[in-house]
Amino acid sequence: MKSKVLKIHPKDNVLVALQDLKKGDAISFEGIHYILQEDIPAKHKFFMQEMHFGDEIYMYGVLVGKAQFDIPQGSIMNTDNTKHAVEPYHFRPSHYHWEKPDISRFEGRTFNGYVREDGRVGTANYWLFIPTVFCENRNLDVIKEALYNELGYSVTGKYKSFTHQLLKAYEKGEALDISSLEKLNNVSDQANRTFEHVDGIKFLNHQGGCGGIRQDAAILSKLLAAYADHPNVAGVTVLSLGCQNLQLNDLINDIKLRNPNFDKPLYLFEQQQSKSEEQLIKEAILQTFIGLTEINKFARQPVPLSKLTLGVKCGGSDGFSGISANPAVGYTADLLVALGGKVLLAEFPELCGAEQNLIDRTLDPKAANKFIDLMTAYSNAAEAVGSGFYMNPSPGNIRDGLITDAIKSNGAAKKGGTSPVIDVLDYTEEATKAGLNLVCTPGNDVEATTGKAAAGATLILFTTGLGTPTGNPICPVIKVATNNVLANKMADIIDINTGPIIDGDKSIQEMGEDILEYCIKAASGEITPKAVQLNQDDFIPWKRGVSL
Repeated sequence: MKSKVLKIHPKDNVLVALQDLKKGDAISFEGIHYILQEDIPAKHKFFMQEMHFGDEIYMYGVLVGKAQFDIPQGSIMNTDNTKHAVEPYHFRPSHYHWEKPDISRFEGRTFNGYVREDGRVGTANYWLFIPTVFCENRNLDVIKEALYNELGYSVTGKYKSFTHQLLKAYEKGEALDISSLEKLNNVSDQANRTFEHVDGIKFLNHQGGCGGIRQDAAILSKLLAAYADHPNVAGVTVLSLGCQNLQLNDLINDIKLRNPNFDKPLYLFEQQQSKSEEQLIKEAILQTFIGLTEINKFARQPVPLSKLTLGVKCGGSDGFSGISANPAVGYTADLLVALGGKVLLAEFPELCGAEQNLIDRTLDPKAANKFIDLMTAYSNAAEAVGSGFYMNPSPGNIRDGLITDAIKSNGAAKKGGTSPVIDVLDYTEEATKAGLNLVCTPGNDVEATTGKAAAGATLILFTTGLGTPTGNPICPVIKVATNNVLANKMADIIDINTGPIIDGDKSIQEMGEDILEYCIKAASGEITPKAVQLNQDDFIPWKRGVSL
């Protein structure tokens, strides 16, 4: 029979409701009977003992909050009776021992990727358009519409068809509602692509490059350079206005600094040096088209799983995130690390309360102290403007059981698995070492995925309990649901469902292996994640201000 409650760690003094529980219910757990003082919705927690003002509250085996007043046993944890609290963290000598998972199922396995000249391997073959300044966004939009519609990369055909039906119904005086019109079809606009081996043409529209402070332009330049150099990108077209802070030479220099042997096609256009906007756009389309014919000659080839770089992310999290999807993704991460691959764990505001565990797992003292410095500086910057990591949980997070940032963060950290931390990277730094890497980014979904791709992620596993359409222009994003309700309700954006863990039908280990199998197929182009199918190409540079 399915369990009604879960205790995550022996040290915990709260139980998690795995299903809706009613006030007055008698819940038995490990020989103790609890009478519920109020309704406890699924995903929420209730106290295993009577709590008094200032008592420490533990979940995941760590401090996650303190009681704000006396609380009867069997009461729900909420934002009134519980406030965020965490233990201080510091560097201490550690001899972390990691029990590697059984990788026999995956040893010798390969995926079919795009091998670049420098030996890195892409999971996709994209052409990338980059504006050095927001003034060029409109020109990119014009080029995008032309190329997408003519070359088979648009995903809006069914909506255009529906709008056409509305127009015809309007002209005939018919009812304007879905029930009286043909239902939206699922025929892909991309069925007849011109270039079979070009997975997409991507556009990095942004609001930077001029205005603001020069440091913003400098960071943006490094970010754009990272995207140009990414193994999923085969060629690049850059549009510049000419007078902006982020000059073309700055971007080229950052590309060369990142990769002195950069040899991809790189086409540069500056509007203030063109005779007209029309000439600029036509020349950019012409040169890009020629480039597309060249990169269409690339073919996938088998490579070991060690060539994968996996980013792990959560967003629209719920009270099951740290119980089902995140631990399952963490097991996938452990499998990949054991196979010699790279894993990227970011979202520093969502590591609040999990710091000591990560520090103790960091093999290099220099890297451990770099993590401490980045976390401390980030936290101090937030507090200096009247905020703090404790304000990270969103209203949706709280409604679904993530009452404090420490609860959210310790559940979020599960995505990184249990392997040693091999390196710590600041924003836009590239992951070069096999193993688990910590990457400094905000918790904001798009800012974080943007940063992971810059660090070199070639696939991203994105867990969600509430649902989110987030994707990335150059790094395929795979959506992992924490529960059955979400997986069924938003099936059009969800790729993998870990709800069977909550139901007791699958173990975390079994689910983690299933997720890696999916990753292998996605990396090989055998299946296309929903975010890629829908062109959910979200890109938000971090201006390095306070963003949680």
